[in-house]
Amino acid sequence: MVLDKFSLGGQVGVVTGGGQGLGKMFCHAFAEAGADIVVAEINAETGPVTAEEIRAKGRDALFVHTDVRDAVSVQEMVDQAVAKFGKIDFLMNNAGIVQHLAAEEVAVEEWRAVIDVNLTGVFLCCQAVGRHMIARREGRIINIASMSGLIVNIPQSQASYNASKAAVIHLTKSLASEWAPHNIRVNAIAPGYMNTAMAAPFFNDPAYGGVWINAIPMKRPGEPEELGPVAVFLASAASSYMTGETVVVDGGYTIW
Repeated sequence: MVLDKFSLGGQVGVVTGGGQGLGKMFCHAFAEAGADIVVAEINAETGPVTAEEIRAKGRDALFVHTDVRDAVSVQEMVDQAVAKFGKIDFLMNNAGIVQHLAAEEVAVEEWRAVIDVNLTGVFLCCQAVGRHMIARREGRIINIASMSGLIVNIPQSQASYNASKAAVIHLTKSLASEWAPHNIRVNAIAPGYMNTAMAAPFFNDPAYGGVWINAIPMKRPGEPEELGPVAVFLASAASSYMTGETVVVDGGYTIW
């Protein structure tokens, strides 16, 4: 049956930034599709909560305190995940930050803060989990990019975020090319403006939200849950002949 291709039953997935926001939603989506989840989260308060929620759904879960900027922390996360579950079938690189700062005013430390999480963090997680997947001769990686990697958002200034997400898209293609011979597929999701707690203050500000909504053909923000099925598709056998691609989910924002 075609729907069987979307099942994640018997599989183990890692979600970075899984303790809150979109990351928490991805954890729940994967669990509902049948996967056990490793919640890789720097926040020691929210991460265990998500893990407990997943266990309440009848799936197993492990919280690992993880700083994606630190190669040692990332490798320890992979080691703990494999020690508990014996394998990692898929990785969702979700952790990310954004700063709205005029380019001419950005300090080097502020620039590096965004690049370290959004780009270097994605690479370090891909590298550590990728080594495990290469040894197993299979795996799927999903990177959260952004429509900001394809266009320049207005009215906010966020050059560091835009640059980091554009780099994630090209990193996705590069890793897909290198690791295809190992039966590892690497794809990305590029969300548009999503109705998250972090974005709510901006949607309520006409200087931002009004501009954003007017630029979206569907005239509304996306709901976080609308990304879940896309992530399950990319993590599952339903996307078995797909690699190096970026799926844009933006209500049509980038078509204008």
